[in-house]
Amino acid sequence: MRKSARYTTLAAAGLLTLSALTACANEAASTATTSKGDGKGTKVKIMVGGLDKVIYLPAMLTQRLGYFDAEGLDVEMLSEPAGVQAETALVSGQVQGAVGFYDHTLDLQTKGKSVESVVQFSHAPGEVEIVSSKAAGDIKTPKDFKGKKLGITGLGSSTDFLTKYLAVKNGVNVSDFTPVAVGAGPTFISALQKGAIDGGMTTDPTVATILDKKAGKVLLDMRTPEGSQEALGGPYPSSSLYMQTDWVNSHKDTVQKLANAFVKTLKWMSTHSSTQIADKMPADYSQGNKVLYAAAIKSTLPMFTKDGVMPKDGPETVEKVLKAFNPNIKNAKVDLGKTFTTEFVEKATG
Repeated sequence: MRKSARYTTLAAAGLLTLSALTACANEAASTATTSKGDGKGTKVKIMVGGLDKVIYLPAMLTQRLGYFDAEGLDVEMLSEPAGVQAETALVSGQVQGAVGFYDHTLDLQTKGKSVESVVQFSHAPGEVEIVSSKAAGDIKTPKDFKGKKLGITGLGSSTDFLTKYLAVKNGVNVSDFTPVAVGAGPTFISALQKGAIDGGMTTDPTVATILDKKAGKVLLDMRTPEGSQEALGGPYPSSSLYMQTDWVNSHKDTVQKLANAFVKTLKWMSTHSSTQIADKMPADYSQGNKVLYAAAIKSTLPMFTKDGVMPKDGPETVEKVLKAFNPNIKNAKVDLGKTFTTEFVEKATG
């Protein structure tokens, strides 16, 4: 019974990387196989809003641990720089699943799209609001966002949503600051160092790299449930596997196998160190600094669930955040029960 959803290098290559990723997505559209049945041999394409981001680590880790293969699934991971682009790939039918923030399911419902989280990886955003070393004296709280240029991964992304909420919560209108889409990794860091942005919202390993370079300082840390509670007023389910509801209903065996694999990974993560996790990931994810990469994982690990279950009151916190600034959701009746399901993760843990 429902209670309600290959790594690409960091964007150093800019538009060239984005073009290559788009080509991958187009290829996915033409080759996707979505056969029904027991799921064995079924090819499933999943678009991730940044495979290298620690907040989405369970996606690649599940593949590296061999859990998809153990379930008899042929899963192809694709990557886009921002979660909003993963969402677009899903609703356009290019892929069968997206790994991105749960908040997209609410936003899409108001646009007539039925999408649900089927495995909830997290109970905190995993995001950090960073300010440049140069602007640190001027930006001490979100109240100081007025007149500033703030980096986000992309317009309409979850970093965009959360930045707007933090501003409104602290008395700053969304029209009083300028959101700048700078992606993550090298493009975010470069924008911060060059003054193209005064600060911004990003995740590990970008956060760890910025702090290591002394290019910025942490303003708000939402990598833990405690940080989420302080900044947002409750648990904030973020990274998840979400899928179109119609596809879920017509491919339940396949979705169950995906849930089984991801829940195994979350349990594995809860019993292994950040160094052990880092050792399982592709070598280039560490960008030549394995110690720093393991530290980035350690900082973010508290955000993850151990069982893939939606945290209690999590959907309500997300709805509250979105209603604060998003007119589509503020004026709409959102059926939260249709934005996620625990059907599959409960069977996976049972």
